[in-house]
Amino acid sequence: MGYSDDLRLAHVMADAADDITMRRFKAVDLKVDTKPDLTPVSDADRAVEEAIRGTLRRARPRDAIVGEEFGRTGYGMRSWVIDPIDGTKNYVRGVPVWATLIALMEEGKVVVGVVSAPALSRRWWAAKEGGSWTGRSLTKATRCQVSSVGRLDDASFAYSDLAEWEKDNRLDGFLDLTRQVWRTRGYGDFWSHMMVAEGAVDISAEPELSPWDMAALTVIVEEAGGTCTAVDGTSPLDTGSMVCTNGLLHGEVLKRLSRG
Repeated sequence: MGYSDDLRLAHVMADAADDITMRRFKAVDLKVDTKPDLTPVSDADRAVEEAIRGTLRRARPRDAIVGEEFGRTGYGMRSWVIDPIDGTKNYVRGVPVWATLIALMEEGKVVVGVVSAPALSRRWWAAKEGGSWTGRSLTKATRCQVSSVGRLDDASFAYSDLAEWEKDNRLDGFLDLTRQVWRTRGYGDFWSHMMVAEGAVDISAEPELSPWDMAALTVIVEEAGGTCTAVDGTSPLDTGSMVCTNGLLHGEVLKRLSRG
């Protein structure tokens, strides 16, 4: 595939990130301070992003970088989008559901995505037209495929946070969907969407996200045969919300979520 070198590089950067995050996870001296928006950010977030940026400066000097902690550097048709720790609140409290998200965008489209969740001993990845995979490494991997559940009554729906839906004036639509499906679980963050890619869950949705929360996830779900849009059906990266499904359920899910 055309992006195999980039995918290999993303795995190398994910390995380095895992080393940093796992060393600091549950560390007694982990420094937790507060961002202006009152979400916790640890020294590990910054260390991971700095490590990835250092590698990209050497290996891909012409590419732009967009990261949650240090913003945008560089310009060009290709940009790497980094969330050093997605699920920082879990990380600082000792909950193992967190991951490093690494994506490559070319001309505005996500072409490579890696999601590495070392405390869960899981990693997911995809490159455009190369399929979606999960496993310990590039050589020890199984292919991800979305489910074939075709009815809402039989569907499993994973989400992150009720308060966000309320804040977005979409709680009624959200609750309407929860009443229609077979099962709901608040797995949260990247994990809900990766379970859609694996076929373990049929629907995942979050009403408010940043580009670095979403970029890596979209290509992994789509290469597994799923569909990713914003709540209003447009591009998630442009709109700031994300709904992932196995594709079969997508229209019905959007219709219910849009009830506000």
